[in-house]
Amino acid sequence: MNKLLFDSFALLSFFQKEPGGEKVRDLLRQTLKEETPRLINAINLGELVYITQRRFGVQKKLEMLAHIHRMGFTILPCPNDLIFRAAELKARFAISYADAFALASAMEHSAGLVTGDPEFRQVEHLVKIIWV
Repeated sequence: MNKLLFDSFALLSFFQKEPGGEKVRDLLRQTLKEETPRLINAINLGELVYITQRRFGVQKKLEMLAHIHRMGFTILPCPNDLIFRAAELKARFAISYADAFALASAMEHSAGLVTGDPEFRQVEHLVKIIWV
């Protein structure tokens, strides 16, 4: 895979040492070694920020953001055309709005989507899913 887009589910499992977190760690190591681009949509990063701060406080949120930066993630912006594409996907499939942004971004960048979120099972025909 030439690019991987990580959704908030995958990165939360990594940062919080939950099931699937070890597979995410292995993927992150592999992408660093092979210089594979690591992507995250700004909407999904926002999810990571609010969930981490709510559960663990401001300090853990700042540490998580520092890790994202150190790991060399490219944070994808949300221009209007992506917003409309995500809205269209949300209208067609029973996925969360944030998941629609991850899906739209993975499609736009021809990236594999790293997740463990079962909502993505219904859209496996649209993008390559790397399950954690």
